Amino acid sequence: MVSTSTLCKNLLNVKNIIIEDVKLWSDKDAVRHLTIKATPHKRDQNRCPICGAKCPGYDTGRISRTWRALDFGGVIVQIVADTLRIECPRHGVHVASVPWAYPGSRFTKEFETSTAWLATQLNKSAVARYMRVSWDTVGKIISRVREDIEPNLNGRLDGLVEIGIDETSYRKGHKYITVVVNHATNTVVWAHEGHGKAILTLFMEKLSQQQRESIRVVTGDGARWITSCVKEYLPNCTRCIDAFHVVEWAMEALDKVRRQSWHEAKSVAEAYGKQRRGRPKVNDEKHAEFLAAKKHAQAIKGATYSLGKAPENLTTTQEAKLEMIQLSNNRLYRAYKLKEMLRLLLKMTDVEAAESELTRWVNWARHCRIPEFVELQRKIMRHKDHILNTIQLQVSNARVESTNNKIKLIIRRSFGFRNIQNMLDMVLLVCSNLNIPLPNRP
Repeated sequence: MVSTSTLCKNLLNVKNIIIEDVKLWSDKDAVRHLTIKATPHKRDQNRCPICGAKCPGYDTGRISRTWRALDFGGVIVQIVADTLRIECPRHGVHVASVPWAYPGSRFTKEFETSTAWLATQLNKSAVARYMRVSWDTVGKIISRVREDIEPNLNGRLDGLVEIGIDETSYRKGHKYITVVVNHATNTVVWAHEGHGKAILTLFMEKLSQQQRESIRVVTGDGARWITSCVKEYLPNCTRCIDAFHVVEWAMEALDKVRRQSWHEAKSVAEAYGKQRRGRPKVNDEKHAEFLAAKKHAQAIKGATYSLGKAPENLTTTQEAKLEMIQLSNNRLYRAYKLKEMLRLLLKMTDVEAAESELTRWVNWARHCRIPEFVELQRKIMRHKDHILNTIQLQVSNARVESTNNKIKLIIRRSFGFRNIQNMLDMVLLVCSNLNIPLPNRP
């Protein structure tokens, strides 16, 4: 038969302790508790929680402290031990560490790793309710577990060759975080609150000279602060602009033209005046013109998908709308053709042919008499070299965008974060190859 001491040690998964007493009791709500009175082995006593060195005692008073452990079949388990304050020559006065808990924590290590794993799968409110802790405590546990699994984040900065940079919002009110992703491993290597050149400079200055020289490709959107930092800190690096963002610029310009065309068509319909009450007269030409103008305005208003989708993906109804626009609105159709030409040239693999097509596109957009596309071609010309680099290297920012979606999912699933550091630690846990250890599993 297994002794009580051996059973408690195995259930707690802590070997370097001495079990002094075990007590089973119920509180006023009839919730059962199991209190285990324990003491660390002598070799594990009076150790600094930061460096782990043996240290002399700071005072003689001992304080009884309690740590929550994982429940045993719904029974709340607590470890009670007397602790002493020690004085470390390097780190000063601290409460001596215990082998079953992280420094500064009132929970066992297995309790915290289990909580952190659940937090990566469920919302924090559900985890807090299941583990019987507060909502804020879950965030603190996430940070402690991340720091234990990966105490040195600088290791992520080694061997970077192709990276992607982007910012994503985490809260209303223009609250952003900047994220750097390693394309080779599809993991987040660095994240920080805020965006702009000052924030990205913090990342660049964390890199050693050798790490900067190893980076060959940087992808991102057309933000000037990314280009400026790359020129300053990574002069031998190739700057690429994601093709998705270039097409997005064209789509924004096309949608502005569509809205203008809709307002114009709507004004024409309204010029015929309000429809009279009652049944219209037979062969009423004014009423027929009013209906035709109204139908035309509604067709332009609902043509967003027809103009935005690739021709091969259009439905029969969308093809009919596009054909109607081609016959009735030359300006809007020219804007659509400009968007399509830009989209197709970005799919090319021959950089010389792509450069020739891009020059043709710029000349057409420059003389198209559509202000939105005239302005777009100026923007394209500012980023021409970066666009050609993207075509030559066939890289994209897709992994960064997918990471941004993961981050938004993490925030939405957790119902937000009050502590930005807890959120960043959660991002580093989920958007990486870190493995959170679970109890009694290899």
